[in-house]
Amino acid sequence: MRELTFREALNEALDEELARDPNVFLMGEEVGAYDGAYKVSRGLLKKYGPKRVIDSPISELGFVGLGVGAAMMGLRPVIEVMTWNFALLALDQIANTAAKMRYMSGGALSCPITIRGPNGAAHSLAAQHSQWFEPQYAYYPGLKVIVPGTPADAKGLLKSAIRDPDPCIFMESELLYPTKGLVPEGEYLVPIGKADIKREGKDCTVVAWGRALGIALEGAEMLAKEGIDCEVVDLRTIRPLDEETLVQSVRKTGACVILEEGWPYFNAGAQISDIVQRACFDILDSPVIRVTGADVPMPYSKALEKLARASAESVVAGVKVALNVRT
Repeated sequence: MRELTFREALNEALDEELARDPNVFLMGEEVGAYDGAYKVSRGLLKKYGPKRVIDSPISELGFVGLGVGAAMMGLRPVIEVMTWNFALLALDQIANTAAKMRYMSGGALSCPITIRGPNGAAHSLAAQHSQWFEPQYAYYPGLKVIVPGTPADAKGLLKSAIRDPDPCIFMESELLYPTKGLVPEGEYLVPIGKADIKREGKDCTVVAWGRALGIALEGAEMLAKEGIDCEVVDLRTIRPLDEETLVQSVRKTGACVILEEGWPYFNAGAQISDIVQRACFDILDSPVIRVTGADVPMPYSKALEKLARASAESVVAGVKVALNVRT
């Protein structure tokens, strides 16, 4: 094991897959000469050349569509969108073409494309650049939606996504890029659709993914000082969802808090809550509690942004509600 940043882990995954398979190529705005808007593709143009690392025009609809066509013809494109906010312009190519190609061709065609880039809020990027899109893409049958929360998972899951025969939506929190974590040496893959228990506990299950994982773990440590032992389940992928691990954890603890950075209405947490309450109705000691960001467009002001975001303190409060603990 060695310590890498989140962006370094992603860069290693891209480097290894470009070297392993000549059908893999990377395309997007500024991925080549500029080394990527977030430096995830640093050094790859120099190593693999402009036919494998391709700078695109500022046209998400165009270069995502080109990637979909290339995937249908047998290549394995990795398409970087500068943020998932901009990918709205390519939604038709993703939801109507990539997601449905295997079904509409009767299995004759697949679409092994990976579309990746930063998701969610950063610091003072305001309303149009601070949105969480995993529920939107998880809604469409045919797409796999991956939201890693650690450098090790980011590398292993990106490699799995690139090798997957179906379209993968790979969402990276911008705030995680500089964060560090232990990453295994050598070749390894993390399976798509398999959750991971990042912290064992017995009193309450806290479910999270992406950057929310770190917030959940911070909240769990705060609660541990008060004698409350939380189990933190990192979903890692939103679709397919590892219902077995999720349900087993809730059956063990008897309580569930779902933490998500996004808005409260019609979000992934609502679906997860439905799964838990149906599978664990006779086990739960209290209703499933959801902790989310505020139901407002993200403010630009740092002070207001802090108020609008989920926090470790809100996790602590949510767990205490689930356990009926007086504050």
